[in-house]
Amino acid sequence: MRTSVLSIGLALGLFLFAAADAGAQDANPSPPVLTHERTTALMERVITNVIQPGYRDFSEKTGLLSDRMMQLCTVPSANNLAQAQAAFSEAAKSWARIEIVRVGPVLEKNRFERILFYPDKKGLGFRQVQALLSSSDETATAPDTLSSKSVAVQGLGALEFVLYGTGSDQLTAQTKSYRCRYGLAIAGNVQHIAMELVQAWDDPDGLSKDWKNPGPQSSAFRQDQEAVTEVLGILVHAAEALRDQRIESFYKSGSSQSFPKQALFWRSGLTFPMMRENLEGLRQLVHGSGIKELLKPSQIWIVNSIDVYFKSLITLAQDIDADLEAAVSKPQQKAKLDAMLSDSRDLISLFNDDLGQALGLTTGFSFSDGD
Repeated sequence: MRTSVLSIGLALGLFLFAAADAGAQDANPSPPVLTHERTTALMERVITNVIQPGYRDFSEKTGLLSDRMMQLCTVPSANNLAQAQAAFSEAAKSWARIEIVRVGPVLEKNRFERILFYPDKKGLGFRQVQALLSSSDETATAPDTLSSKSVAVQGLGALEFVLYGTGSDQLTAQTKSYRCRYGLAIAGNVQHIAMELVQAWDDPDGLSKDWKNPGPQSSAFRQDQEAVTEVLGILVHAAEALRDQRIESFYKSGSSQSFPKQALFWRSGLTFPMMRENLEGLRQLVHGSGIKELLKPSQIWIVNSIDVYFKSLITLAQDIDADLEAAVSKPQQKAKLDAMLSDSRDLISLFNDDLGQALGLTTGFSFSDGD
């Protein structure tokens, strides 16, 4: 059961949205006409309002992270460690906003996993990072050679352990320690990947051109419907990842067991901030793309309802105890986790079923769980 005020507010909000448009929905059941002009405008906004600025921000934040790691390695101190950790937090949250876009160049050359290898249910990455730190393998201290190693040791997950895990006190005790130089190489590696993604999406004759111009000449989308389907797929799969990989990786409703140390970034306290930024990224895509412009007036309730769930989920993620042990053991905290799972399922349904049908996608087709 969720907190009563939140439950009442969410239910009332959805009721009012639905009730206001019920008659119109019945009178206008057919989807709007998907014109080429509307589709190209949608894809233009997706690129210019969401994808390009998202990767640019990530590149900027990883650049700052590299600078702070260099400063820490050169002049180790508690203050410089705190600055490096703050820069890590900003880079990680920037990634959370744009990682919802699990298509395109980020899926090439294992870039997605190289930036963040997660989930890691068997602890493979953790053990590999520990092995590197134990062996002091110098090939892991340069971005060029680090990039050829396992994806598990070259991204943000590995850097979190360097900055917050067992032995991180070494970072303030020795100038240019192996641990710090390894962390610096990780930051440089992720920065390089971020720059590659910026270049790929900013190339005026590259992928962005094909995304903005669906049709026979496009290598991305041969038809307008394919382009709209891609955008909707991003929304659905990102919402599923929030439920499956960010929450259910450590907590499942009704289960007698929970695994707080399997949560993403539990050491740094960023588990729930990452969820909030995932949701902010989704909200930016919904509004920045102007997907509402493709709907009939009688269908606007769908986007309004989606906004209600965004607000509920973000509020819940802000309110849950950052201490994962407490979050999965205290009844009031568990109720909020249960509410997040419930709301995320409803959000997926709104994207997959209601918005999909409103956009006129093929009846019976489902994005959910890769179908």
